[in-house]
Amino acid sequence: MNIRSIVAVLLIGAAASAAVAETVLVDDKVVVRDSTVPRPQRGMHMSAVEQQFGAPVTRHETVGQPPITRWDYSGFAVFFERDIVIHAVATSG
Repeated sequence: MNIRSIVAVLLIGAAASAAVAETVLVDDKVVVRDSTVPRPQRGMHMSAVEQQFGAPVTRHETVGQPPITRWDYSGFAVFFERDIVIHAVATSG
């Protein structure tokens, strides 16, 4: 995923940050549905995320400037700027 894609995802997520929802594909169409998946809160440190949610399934390499890192868990992904959560999104898996 390139930095532009990450920024686009973050901007879309920031616009809907008050809502608790997730997007899914149904018959090749994007649908938004309510999500109750517990996720880290914006501003948490990496160490606190790992302490509360355990080790991620996948740690992606840091990209861009400022450095953005993504950790994937079962059910959500977390985006960090340096070591601070900037967004956490529900995923399908």
